Amino acid sequence: MRKIQMVDLQGQYQSLKEQVNTSITQILESSTYINGPHVHAFQKELEDYLGVKHVIPCANGTDALQIAMMGLGLKPGDEVITADFTFAATVEVIGLLQLTPVLVDVELDTFNIDPVAIEKAITPKTKAIVPVHLFGQCANMDVILDIAKKHNLFVIEDNAQAIGADYKFKDGSKQKAGTIGHVGSTSFFPSKNLGCYGDGGAIFTNDDALAHTLRGIVNHGMYERYHHDVVGVNSRLDSIQAAVLSAKLPKLNEYCTSRRVSASKYSKAFEGQSNIVVPKMAQTKGDNSYDNHVFHQYTLRITNGKRDALVEHLSEKDIPCGVYYPIPLHKQKAYVDERYLEENFPVTNQLVEEVISLPMHTELDDEQITYITNTLIDFVNG
Repeated sequence: MRKIQMVDLQGQYQSLKEQVNTSITQILESSTYINGPHVHAFQKELEDYLGVKHVIPCANGTDALQIAMMGLGLKPGDEVITADFTFAATVEVIGLLQLTPVLVDVELDTFNIDPVAIEKAITPKTKAIVPVHLFGQCANMDVILDIAKKHNLFVIEDNAQAIGADYKFKDGSKQKAGTIGHVGSTSFFPSKNLGCYGDGGAIFTNDDALAHTLRGIVNHGMYERYHHDVVGVNSRLDSIQAAVLSAKLPKLNEYCTSRRVSASKYSKAFEGQSNIVVPKMAQTKGDNSYDNHVFHQYTLRITNGKRDALVEHLSEKDIPCGVYYPIPLHKQKAYVDERYLEENFPVTNQLVEEVISLPMHTELDDEQITYITNTLIDFVNG
């Protein structure tokens, strides 16, 4: 059996090696490292793939989220509602901009932000909602958009983990994750479903005026060299990363399908296991395919108190795994606030004790999945 990787970037590279190496050589020979033709080409390719009017590439996913908030003109003290159960970058940028983070609980079955909790948290100071499409599954955008419209709020999608996912609305229409709200952001960190070989990110919007503002912000506030029209930052996707992403983008749907197939095999193996709760997938088609989940992570809940011991056991068996996330944001030292009451976070506090993510990537094979699932089942039931 091949060595099991949490993410097998080396195996994926082999299928892209010739195209990636050729593109990188072209960049080295032309020395067009910043804002070169490869960046502009990738921008257009991603706009076409997502069906969005504007893609603004930037240096990383955290910058993408921060720049999106800057572009909307949010002011210090404005409240921004987001999920307590997610990576810190989501709340980090809120704090950096001196906005007021409002953390709310998530749903037990999808791990995504709870719309009921959003509604309860709205005050006159609330200006935006940041739904996180966690682990690759879209949040409930139908309800979130309704809440935002009712209260005149911006919706900023944190799509760092769900690029390629299709969200199906109640009326049957579909839209790519990250293109549904007023503005969306994503990360191209190497381990993402669409990842580069360094850092990278992008912002999406269908709003022409907002896109213009965002393009200035990412480049020191300049639209014309040495003319600074807005307060900006230095956040640009470099040409080498754009070339890698251009090589991978045509394969993104294939990557998503491969991840769904592996997830289905995992879930099938865990059927009937009372102490193992598999990810819920919201069905979006009659043919039993699940378009709204692209499985950036395959995350289980271990409900009999053995999660931490399981992590150690899998490591001993050379099976990598991850706990995303072991500490709620409202308990992180940087974000502790007397406004947060423990009784308002029952689901998040439960999840941090139960979740475990298994290897998930495009190179997983049946022998590896069988070994992983048998090892896990034997230990949990032992």
